[in-house]
Order: sequence, then C-alpha cells, then structure tokens
Amino acid sequence: MRLLLDSHILFWWATARLERLPPVICEAIGTAEDIFVSVATAWELEIKRNAGRFDPGLFDWAALPSHGMTILAIELEDAFAAARLPLVHRDPFDRMIVAQTMRRGLTLVTADATLSGYGVATLRA
Repeated sequence: MRLLLDSHILFWWATARLERLPPVICEAIGTAEDIFVSVATAWELEIKRNAGRFDPGLFDWAALPSHGMTILAIELEDAFAAARLPLVHRDPFDRMIVAQTMRRGLTLVTADATLSGYGVATLRA
C-alpha cells in the first residue's frame, strides 16, 4: 500500500504517540510499500509551531527519510487539482493533500472524517 500521512498522523507516528493510532494504522504504516509526507504538511505544522500552537518536541523533518518516508513536493498540477476540488473541506492544506492523494493514486491516512467526502482512498484513525 502507498500511503500519504495527514499532519496529525505524521506527528503521532514520529513522536511515538502510538496510543493515538489504532493498531490497524500502525500496521499499515509499518508495512507500507511507500510512505509519503506532503510539503503542505511541513508548511502547516511549521506555521502552527511558529504561532505557538504546536510543540513538536524532538520532531525532526530531516529524519523522515531514514524512517522510510518520502517528502512529496507540490507540483503545479497539484495546485490546479486542489483549486478544482469542491468545498467539502475549506482547509487549504487538507485540500492539497487530497489533491496529491488523488493525482498519485495514494491512500490518505487521516483522522479527519470530512476528507473521505472527496472519494479518495482513506485509512481512518
């Protein structure tokens, strides 16, 4: 399975808050063929960090590849796809990861039930 992690899933996984994740999610991440993290997620979490709404502790972006995670760049076509999405969800970061999920045939790992309204493959935490 090829997964794209939503920001809260990445944070819980990377900071060993595994009690927040159902066992099926931990197993899926642990056995995934590919795991992606969008640049949109980095952007979102860093905005929250700078606003004092996110305390990452020892979270290290540079360590993600050593944990088998690939940073997924935002391409121009991703921006167009996100802009064309219906307004099921208004958060631009979530709309971007939905567009990236769709364009690349990935499965989105999220706890946000609203995102399944886009018809993308999801694993719900």
